Amino acid sequence: MSRETQLRDAAVQAVRRLDALGLNRGSTGNLSLRCDREGRGGMLITPTGMGADDLQPQDMVWVGEDGSVAGDWRPSSEWHFHQAVLARRADVMAVVHTHSVHATALACLERELPPFHYMVAVAGADSVPCVPYHSFGSKALSMAVAQGLNDRNACLLAHHGLVSAAATLAQALKIAIEIEALCEVYLKALAVAEPALLSAAQMAEVRDKFSRYGRSRRR
Repeated sequence: MSRETQLRDAAVQAVRRLDALGLNRGSTGNLSLRCDREGRGGMLITPTGMGADDLQPQDMVWVGEDGSVAGDWRPSSEWHFHQAVLARRADVMAVVHTHSVHATALACLERELPPFHYMVAVAGADSVPCVPYHSFGSKALSMAVAQGLNDRNACLLAHHGLVSAAATLAQALKIAIEIEALCEVYLKALAVAEPALLSAAQMAEVRDKFSRYGRSRRR
């Protein structure tokens, strides 16, 4: 099985998992995987307007770094910001975009996810910023998302949704799922009062622990 075939299969499984978890519905959201072809840089991305139930591995669209497209369908209308993130972050192999309910609700308030809980550090920083609203598929949105993910692995898009990025698809999914859960907790806390926030030193300690978490074998 070729590397590209493996990536196509993994992408379809991930799309279906996001749908099953309720993080996306119908044809909302999209994801991409870095995928070079014959020495040409590019990515595989979900096609526009196709739901999880209908998506098959052969439906994934290849988009080159030069914007060239190969496939039976048009790429997601958001392919520009996927490409922008992959171009800026050499360490990123997968980008996941969801319209999950609680992350989107917080994004509609134009609020970031602050360090109210230590697990916010799963995004690789002290917070998950909310980038300004721009029309979907626009160059302005691409620039905003790339900037939002410049030094962390998740950001909210105002009045839109959530984007996560990581070195593997499994990690990008994990981040998206965790941030959605944290947004739910944060919104419930806000219904009572503004939560107290952890300090920069406390969050730095968490990130340091995360950097070593699960890396050593039992002896």
